Amino acid sequence: MTDTRSAEVPTLSLADQDRDPEGFAAALGESFERFGFAIVADHGVPAGLIDRAWAQTKALFDLPEEEKRRYHVPGGGGARGYTPFKTEIAKDAKVVDLKEFWHVGRELPEGHAYADRMPANIWPDRPEGFREDFVALFSAFDRAGDRLLSAIARHLKLNPHWFDPAVKDGNSVLRLLHYPPISADAEGVRAGAHEDINLITLLLGAEEAGLELLDRDSGEWLAIRPPEGAMVVNVGDMLQRLTNHVLPSTTHRVVNPPVERRGFSRYSMPFFLHPAPDFLIKTLPGTISEGHPDRYPEPITAHDYLFERLVEIGLIKK
Repeated sequence: MTDTRSAEVPTLSLADQDRDPEGFAAALGESFERFGFAIVADHGVPAGLIDRAWAQTKALFDLPEEEKRRYHVPGGGGARGYTPFKTEIAKDAKVVDLKEFWHVGRELPEGHAYADRMPANIWPDRPEGFREDFVALFSAFDRAGDRLLSAIARHLKLNPHWFDPAVKDGNSVLRLLHYPPISADAEGVRAGAHEDINLITLLLGAEEAGLELLDRDSGEWLAIRPPEGAMVVNVGDMLQRLTNHVLPSTTHRVVNPPVERRGFSRYSMPFFLHPAPDFLIKTLPGTISEGHPDRYPEPITAHDYLFERLVEIGLIKK
C-alpha cells in the first residue's frame, strides 16, 4: 500500500464558537465547501465517557458470535442492535464491507408519534453499564451536533436555530463499528467508497489510519489524519440536497491497513445525525440562482429518502 497524501482539512475548535460564532461558522463552512469534511477539536463530548464507550465497544464485539447474533433483527434494515460481518455493501460496489456494527438510536417515550418509524433500542445483557454509557454518549453527540448545525445555519445566512425543529426527536443513529483483523490477501476493503445518507456525521476513532476522502479538485484519494481526540465531521447527502450542493457530500472510504497492521482490529464510532422522519428535504431558496438552478425540484421526506438509500446499500431488501 503506497503512502497516501493527507488532505489539508483544517482542525477547528468548537470552543471558538462561543467567542466568535460568525468566525467559527465561516471557517466550518469554508472547510465543508472545499472538502465536505472538517476536523473539530474541543467538541465537548467528555473524554471519560469516550474512554468507557471504547472499552464497552471492544467488550461487545468480543462476545461469542452466537450471542451477538441474538441481537440481530432480520429484515430490520440494521436500524437497531447488531449487524453481522460482511452484510453492508457500498452503493454500486461488487464486494461487501469487512465490518460488523451495532446501532443505538434515540430513546423515545412510550407512544411517541415517531415510534412507528423509529424502532426501540435493543440492549445487550452484557457488557454491564452498556445502556447507561451509550444513552449518555448519544446525548453528548446530539449536543455537539446541534452546535455544529447552528454554525452551518449561520454560514448559509439562516437563523442560527433554523435546524432546531428539523432535528428535534431526529432519527439519528450512533454506530459502533468493528473492523476485525484481516488476512494479507483479503478481498474487498473495510468500508467501500460511499457517501453518508444523513445531514452530518460526527466521527470518533479516525486516528487509526485508513479513512480517506476523494478530492474533487484533483480526483485523488487523500488520507484524513485528525489529532488525538478530535472529531471528524462530514456533510451527508441530505444536507447536500438541502443546500443544492453548496455543501457537498464527499465520497470517502476506509482502506485496508498495511500488512503489518492487518492483524489488529480497528474500531470507530460515527454518529449519523438525521432530521425527524417527517422533515421535508426541500432545497433552500438561498442556494438557488440562475447559475445554480434547483437540482431537486421534487422535495422528499427524510423517512422516504432514508428508505430509498437503505435499499441501495443492502440493509433493506425490497
